[in-house]
Amino acid sequence: MAASIDDASRALLDAKNFVHVTTLKADGTPHTAVVWVDSEGDEVLVNSAVGRAWPTNLERDPRVWLTVVNLENPYQYLTVSGEAVEITQDGADDHINALAKKYLDKDVYPFRQPDEVRLKIRIRPDRVKLHGG
Repeated sequence: MAASIDDASRALLDAKNFVHVTTLKADGTPHTAVVWVDSEGDEVLVNSAVGRAWPTNLERDPRVWLTVVNLENPYQYLTVSGEAVEITQDGADDHINALAKKYLDKDVYPFRQPDEVRLKIRIRPDRVKLHGG
């Protein structure tokens, strides 16, 4: 069952906070990466590139765990568990550029590698919990 994202949790997702994305490797051990994040409705959006470990893990096993720490108050953090319901190249370039604007105030993502193919990943939470304050 999908969980909703309340206003306080959305504020953490939509601020310039980073998200720790944890996925499962094929052997069941966790893999964590730190990435940019935003939200759309009650879903969390992240971005990566084809060939990176954590999106490859999600293609095999869509379960995902997220932690967002408030950079202004590190005692406040958000945990989200859920499932990657969409991994797509459609709109991924525009999405990474929007994230670059949010995090770097750049109109175009400046770290793109030659021949890099971006992925936009949509996560539907089944649990959302805001901790601290």
